[in-house]
Formats: sequence, structure tokens, C-alpha cells
Amino acid sequence: MLKHATAITEVQLSPGTPPSEALLLSDTPWVARGYVADWPLVKAAARGADDALAYIAGFYQGRPVNAFLAEPEFEGRFFYNDDLTGFNFIQVNTQLTQVFEKLLAFSTSNEKNPALYVGSTQTSAWLPGFNEAHPLPCNLPEPMTSLWIGNESRVAAHFDFPRNIACCVLGERRFTVFPPEQVENLYVGPWDLTPAGQPISMVDFHSIDYAQFPKFKEAEEHAQTTTLEPGDVIYLPNMWWHQVESLSPINGLVNFWWQETPGVYGSPTEALKHAFLSIRSLPLHQRKALKTMFDHYVFAETTEHLEHLPEASWGRLGGISDTLARQLRAELTNSLKR
Repeated sequence: MLKHATAITEVQLSPGTPPSEALLLSDTPWVARGYVADWPLVKAAARGADDALAYIAGFYQGRPVNAFLAEPEFEGRFFYNDDLTGFNFIQVNTQLTQVFEKLLAFSTSNEKNPALYVGSTQTSAWLPGFNEAHPLPCNLPEPMTSLWIGNESRVAAHFDFPRNIACCVLGERRFTVFPPEQVENLYVGPWDLTPAGQPISMVDFHSIDYAQFPKFKEAEEHAQTTTLEPGDVIYLPNMWWHQVESLSPINGLVNFWWQETPGVYGSPTEALKHAFLSIRSLPLHQRKALKTMFDHYVFAETTEHLEHLPEASWGRLGGISDTLARQLRAELTNSLKR
């Protein structure tokens, strides 16, 4: 287990009170206890897991879900196989209600059970009406709301580009988070083969091999952690690494992903893929020159580097409008077709 993790900062938010803009744009995580305690699902969970699952099932229209199943020997850790050619779990297309039946059966069994979970299930598509019954009291720009539900499991540290508010609605969940700059110390696995779409840390936080991962000691110095109970929420800024552990026989989480920029601007992770293609294989001196250009034009913190030009001439060097975004997308699309 981690030796040096500190507690994630807690903020005081009353249910129904919108978070401040400063909180929603914060570059550090925070936790608000009981913030969604008045949600109908959280109230159902207080009566028992069976009531909570029955409540969710009331929204379900029968669309199949993708469930992950790992044998008991892996102790809930969804991960790779030994030679990184595949995974230690299988994926099954099934009914959400069948998953619920299995979770309830496992929760009362005396056997050592498989780990089972359904992740990132978009509520607007799979649970019509759920979002309306479980709103956040703030205007997020086009949030994507998802349900995560399963039994005791561990999802390795990974990052998501959008901002995230995750709401614990059933059982307990432990989050362990690291700032983006710790990527070098987290020993990230392959990008071409990932358990759920994002690269993950190869370090097992429950059994850390410091001989194999010596720089992880530095990451530990920056780790923060918290355990959420039903009604609690956690906010994660863009690209913070987070490991999520489900600690109860049945756990549920609802999360909201969003970003400030319109979808037409594209995903920064797509730009990273393009960089793998067009930059990563260049000679070192060329990559260093391009790094200088990126620092100058993309990562500059002010517009000082443009102030020798009339602002009307800045074009793509200045702010991006929807019209310019569409023009740039068209240019990229045409170039990638060559």
C-alpha cells in the first residue's frame, strides 16, 4: 500500500448549492461530503443494495451493456496478462439486470467470487430519465453522465482529459490521485493495448515492487487519497491520474465529464496521436526545434509573443473561434487523407 499519500482537500458544499466557478475550474482535486445525499438513488442505497439496484433497473430499457469479469485469483485487479498480450479479464455483452442479479448473488455468497463491473455506461442512452432525477446543481457545458457499478475491484491509475465530478451512490470507493506531472514516475503501460481505452500505471499499489519501479517513490510523495461514502463527490481536474478501488460487495458511482472548449475544437489526445505519427520518429535535433515552436505558440502563458503584430492579423495564433476551428479541422482532414 502507499506510504505517503495525503488526504484530498475537503470543501463544504450544501446539497442543491452550485459550486463556485473557482471550484469548477480548480486545478487541484477536492471532495464534498454528502453533496448528493438527497438524490433518490442515494436514498435507495441507504435502504440497501437491493433497493438501489431495483431503483436503477426501473430506468433500464433493455439495451445490452458491456460487463468485465475477472476470476477470483486476481483479487479484483483488472489488469494485463503476464506477457502484456491481453488482459486478465473477459468482456461479456449482457443485460444490466443480469449483472445486478449476479452482484446480489455474489454479495451473499461464502465463496471467493469473481470481480464483476459495468463501467462508463452513458445514462442518457441506457437509463432514460435518470439524469433528470439526479441533476447536479450547476450548469456544466454538455456533460457526459455515466454509471459505474460492480463489486469489489481495482481499476489501475489512469487519466481522463475532461474535468470530472464523480458521485458515490452505493457502497464505498477509494480514490488515489496524482498530478499530471507525475507521469514519468507512474510507469505507464502500452498505449496500443489498454484495458478500457486509456493507458494505465503498471504499478500494483497493493504490492509495490520498488526494485522494478524505483521512481514510484517520488510519485508517492505527491499522492492524495480519499474514501467516498454514498452521497459524497470528488472533483478531478483534467488529466489527473486516479486509481479507483471499490471497497464494498456492491458499489455504484455516477460521474459527469465535461470540458470548457466546444467539441468542434477536437480532443487534445487526438493531437497527441498525431504527434506520435509525425513528430516522435524525427531526429532529436528536429524534435527539440519543434518543442521550442510548441512552447512558443501553443504553451505560451501570455500573448506577449504576438504583440509585435496587429491583433487583427493573429488568426490561428490567437483565440480560436468556431469558424476557425472548423477551418483547421478541414485542413487536418485533408492532410490526413494524403
